[in-house]
Amino acid sequence: MIDKKLFPFEGLKKEAFSGSHNGMRYLLRGDDGKASTTFTVFIYPEPWCFEKTADDQKESATFPLSDEGLDQAVAWLFERYESEKARWTDAAKESMHTVNAE
Repeated sequence: MIDKKLFPFEGLKKEAFSGSHNGMRYLLRGDDGKASTTFTVFIYPEPWCFEKTADDQKESATFPLSDEGLDQAVAWLFERYESEKARWTDAAKESMHTVNAE
């Protein structure tokens, strides 16, 4: 599903990293800039970006900024995807029919 080798581990101290997997979007970001010792992972449904998604549709978890923490984050992403697979699949299907009227 999500390969931890794709995450810019040291880069999380500088800027956020985002991606998606079959309707589940995710965002990883360091919690304290260059001094970060932890990072937070957010998940939310397609189609909108993090900033345009309502807060009540987001879920998050915080992990140590380490190789082990990255392993834990990937395991959490996998667990959250599998536990709500229908939600993410529906979001992926619906994103093709969404039009922003702004």
